[in-house]
Amino acid sequence: MIELQKNITSDDYSAIIHLMPPESKIGDNLKALRKSKKLTQVALAKKVGISSNYYSRIERDEENPSLEILKDIAKALKVKSCDILDF
Repeated sequence: MIELQKNITSDDYSAIIHLMPPESKIGDNLKALRKSKKLTQVALAKKVGISSNYYSRIERDEENPSLEILKDIAKALKVKSCDILDF
């Protein structure tokens, strides 16, 4: 497991995404965190300020969100950004 720092830069994020093994999915982490907070995709997307379709594609690993979007999602879920990237 790779240890992640609390403050991740955009360059670090890009490197982490490329280092992640194929079986590691940000979408799976997001889905588990969202469900643990008892939020729907629509409700979370609204809190983040993105479309529910875009958020759904993120959870299905069809989109690679920017670091800023991940930070916004983490804030809406009340978790650390590194919790989303934990693999």
